[in-house]
Parts: sequence; structure tokens; C-alpha cells
Amino acid sequence: MNPRLPKVVVTLGDPAGVGGEVTLKALSDSAIRASARWVLLGDQATIDAAEKTTSVKLLDLEVEFRDSGMLPKGEPIYMGELRAEYGKAAAAYVYTATRMCLDGEADAMVTAPLNKEAVTMSGLKFSGHTEYIAEICGVSDSRMLLAGVKLSVVHVSTHTSLKKACELNTDRIIRTIVLGNDAMKLLGHPSPRIAVCGLNPHAGEHGLFGSEDEEFIKPAVEACRLAGIDCEGPVAPDTIFFRAARGSHDLIVAMYHDQGHIPMKLLDFEATVNTSLGIPIIRTSVDHGTAFDIAGKNIASDGNMRAAMKMAVTMARHRIQHATATD
Repeated sequence: MNPRLPKVVVTLGDPAGVGGEVTLKALSDSAIRASARWVLLGDQATIDAAEKTTSVKLLDLEVEFRDSGMLPKGEPIYMGELRAEYGKAAAAYVYTATRMCLDGEADAMVTAPLNKEAVTMSGLKFSGHTEYIAEICGVSDSRMLLAGVKLSVVHVSTHTSLKKACELNTDRIIRTIVLGNDAMKLLGHPSPRIAVCGLNPHAGEHGLFGSEDEEFIKPAVEACRLAGIDCEGPVAPDTIFFRAARGSHDLIVAMYHDQGHIPMKLLDFEATVNTSLGIPIIRTSVDHGTAFDIAGKNIASDGNMRAAMKMAVTMARHRIQHATATD
């Protein structure tokens, strides 16, 4: 028996950004449309603006659209403008989509970009999609995975100061390795090969450049190896990405945001997908911002949205297959 098609909900992001535009463009690909049952969450004004920009008509795509009613009907979207009402609407889409996944109405969610400043202007305390979705799910220990064609990276810490990120914790590192290992299995790697970055230059050079690598990271790696996870480290962060991109590893564990983001975006910005780990639902996202400077000009590439949609479908299918096999 073939497993059912996954149902995937897509949030359209900040109405003044490129979310609506790249979503319609991506869904104009018949293969993507056929891969899942799609539900778009947003406001009619956002759809109207995206249709005008792209000339892609929602009706022709034959996908479900749910109007949130957050924005006044009939009013145009002021593309590229930072507005509190747009931030509030974008956050509401995310809340609804998360609830749909938690309630079993959807198998996965894909998020178009929102603007953190606009959301904060609306009065909501907000540091990022990952943290907000984790809060809705009742989880306080989420992680961010950047998954690309050649390589994936999971972060021990993300949206925090570098000073705080350097305050390492062995249990948190272990949890990150475990979550990354589980996620890679959902992405089709039966036995993921994992490299764990050091914090300091040359992974501390045996204490010459700091003790954190030996004190916190090495014990975490040893514990995970004893648990049967194929991982090594701490490894020098300035060389491991080059090696891994050539095939030595499937996943790298980065200690902080830029240690993982910079090389991943340099390797393949368009195909890198942001995925939330440590939450009970599947959520993927584009790894770019609202692009206010080009919003409404029909020049935004939908490549990253396509990649995010494909990854959500892949993960949802694997989860459905696993549930079916278990039953």
C-alpha cells in the first residue's frame, strides 16, 4: 500500500516581503504541486499582490488557501515597508500553521520569511521563527538545522550573543548531536557521519587556545559515540567544512550561529533549507529574509522556497512511512 500524500501548510510571511511571490512561483512547478496537498496561510491582499507581481494565479494552482483576515480587505500591500500590522499578521500565520501540525491537521509546515523587527513592533516578544514555534509547541530546547545538497549543519546555539554562546554546556552539545543524528535519518541518511566543531581556533590546540574544547565538547562527543552515533570531534572549524563538502561527513555540529551559517551560505545559499529540530512537528523554511528591497519586482528567486518545500515533503513522507510500518 502506498502511503498517503502529506498535507503541508505554507505561511506566506511578511506581506510586504517576497514570501507570497516565491510561494506562487514555486507552486507553479507541477512536480512540487503533485508531491503534497498544499495549504497556503495568509491574507487575500498578499495573494493579490503576489499574483500581480508574478502573473501566477492561485486559482490555476488548485491548492487550498486560508485567509487569516488579519489585514483589511481591499487595501493594497505596501511592498518593502516595515509595518507593525504586517509583523503581527506574519506571526499569526505561523501560530495557526503550528497549531495545525500539533493538532494533526497537517503533516508539516513551510515558512516564508518574516521580519523580526516588524513582529517586535507589533508588541510580540520575538527572537526568531525557531524559538517562537518551539514556544507554541511547549518546548524550550529547540535547535536549528541548515540542510543543503552537499552538507548539513546543526547549531548548539543560534540567536544569542557570541559571549553567551561561548558558555558551553556538555549536555546541550549531546542533545544537539542526538537531534542532528535523528534529523539526518529523516532526510534519508541511515547512519549519518557527524563532525563536531571546536569552539576555539584549531579546536583549542590541546588547551593552547582555550580549555572549552577539552572540557565541554570532547566529553559530549565521547558520550554520543558510546551511544552508537558515528561522530568525531572536536575538530578544527576552519578546515572541517572544506573536508565535509567533499564528502567526509554528512552533518557538522556548529557551536554558534555564524560558525555554521557563513560556510553553509557560501557553499550553496539557494539550496540551503532552515529546519527546526527538537519540536514535535516538521517545520522547514527558506534561509533568506523578506528582501524588502526587491519585493514586488518579480526578481526574487523561488529556488530556496522550492528546496524548503521538497524537504518538508521528504521528512513528512519518512515520518508517515515510519508510522505506517509501526502500525
